[in-house]
Formats: sequence, structure tokens, C-alpha cells
Amino acid sequence: MANATRKWNRDTWPIAAAMIQYPNILADGRSVQDQSVEEWALTLDDVVDAGFTELDPTDSWIRLADLSSARLESFVKLTRDLGLTMPGISTARRSVIDPVHGDEYLAYGHRVIETAAAIGAGSVSFGFFGPLTDAQKKALWFWTVDGVKNPDDAAIWQKGVSRIRELGRHAEELGIELALEMYEDTYIGSADSAVRFVTDVGLANVGINADLGNLIRLHRTVEHWQDMMAKVAPYAKYWHVKNYNRTEDETSGLIVTHPAPLEFGVINYRTAIRLALSHGFQSPFLCEHYGGDGLSVSATNRDYLRRILPRD
Repeated sequence: MANATRKWNRDTWPIAAAMIQYPNILADGRSVQDQSVEEWALTLDDVVDAGFTELDPTDSWIRLADLSSARLESFVKLTRDLGLTMPGISTARRSVIDPVHGDEYLAYGHRVIETAAAIGAGSVSFGFFGPLTDAQKKALWFWTVDGVKNPDDAAIWQKGVSRIRELGRHAEELGIELALEMYEDTYIGSADSAVRFVTDVGLANVGINADLGNLIRLHRTVEHWQDMMAKVAPYAKYWHVKNYNRTEDETSGLIVTHPAPLEFGVINYRTAIRLALSHGFQSPFLCEHYGGDGLSVSATNRDYLRRILPRD
């Protein structure tokens, strides 16, 4: 893909807002799934006011694949009325190798792919990370506490490969790409493991969501972001972008991280994106940010991306 014709430039590249700062369960105990169209509109007005023209209906906020056909049609109409398009759908904490819900999540994954096709989204992001533990929910930053780990088990690895290949073939039939999200202690938890996994899957439309922020934020030793990016760039697809400040005290061993806007964190996204582009990267971006007004920081990050993406 290294010299493939580019589809977009800095003005047209799809850069979506994530909805991670909006919970699925509301303060009154209701689910976003059951809200009225008018209530959905109040939330999406925030996205429009932040200047976004693209939205990822992240399933930690709303599970489009679990809406009825009529409700899905109403949601899509709302987004269009608001001037929003949906280039991708991201899933979270619904691993197809979950020891309890894996079969359920595999079926859900197929519904997500069909929903993506129905709404005109060309990308879907899946991951192998599990639900937050009670300790993670209590922490200020959940990534400072160890969570669910994928087992060091060749049979489970192969089960994951087989199930992602199954989803990938379904997506391929519908013209959709799958991106597997890099996340600690999963089979996509390091650059080497991620490359090995997608190579085992062996489908051109299945690649890596190079969310290096998920690894750089860890309070432990991790591979340098540039070395990771060099390995995963040839496989990069739908890309979640976020950044962190990271301090490592070699004397004491102390490692401290904190969310940061894209242009101020330790990952140099100008360099990372140019590397991906040199390998033919042609997928949407998704802006995420934890802490504070995550949507506004994401909007700042979107503007930064538009400054550094190719002019034509």
C-alpha cells in the first residue's frame, strides 16, 4: 500500500469525536438506549458545538447494533440533520474471547459490522480488553490499576484469531475494515504481539488500531512509542488518537503519566502519522481524551491533526 493514491487531505480527512465521556447509564438509571430522539439530540448538540462533522457512536455510550431498525433509522436521521457522518464504530470491553460472554460478544460483533454497513461506516474497532475491575473503577485513572489479562494460552490465542478472522470475512463482504485496538495485557498489548496476531488472522482488511496512548499511559516500563509505531505502521487502520505526558525517574524507578492534548504529549503525532502515511494509511481518526472536558480537548486535537495532515 506504500504508494497507494490517497483518498483524503487535511480538509477532508474523517476525524471523529469519541463519546467516551458520555456514559450509557444515566443519572436517573435509564439507559441511553431508551432515550428519545430529542434527548439524543441534546447530547449530540455538544459534538456539533465542538465543531465536529464526524461522530463515532462509541458503544460505551450507545449500542447502535442493539437498537431496533426503526430506532436506528431515527438515530441516523438525527445525525444527518445535525450535519454529522459516522465513519466508524468503536466497541469497548466486549471481547470475543471473554470467558463468560465470548459467544454473545461474537454475535454482537457481527451485528456491529452489519450496522456499520447500514449507516455507511467503513471501519469498526474491536478489542480484547475486559470490563473494568472494581479497583479500576475506584481509581482516579483506571489504567494505574491492573485489569483483566488475556491468558497465556495458545488455544485461547487461536480461538481469538479464528473469531476475528470470522468477523473479518463478514466485514470484507461488506467492504468494511476491522482495526484491533492496542491495549495492555491483551493479545494486542504490544507492537510485536499485535503484528503477530493480525498476521495470524491473515486478512487484508484486518489491521491494528495503533492506540499507543493506551500503552504510553501505563505506570510501568513500555517500549518507546517510536519503536512501536515503526512495527505497527504497515498494519494501521482505524486509529484512536490520544496522548499523555510521561515522566520516568531512572533513579527511583518512579513512572507517572497524565492525559495531554495530542501536540503536547510524549508521542510525536506528526512523526507517527507521517510514518503511517508512508505505508499507505487511509483510515479515519478518532479523537479521545480522558479527564476534564474531554470533548473540547478532542476538538483541539482534531484541529491539530488538520494542521499536520497532507495538504493534498
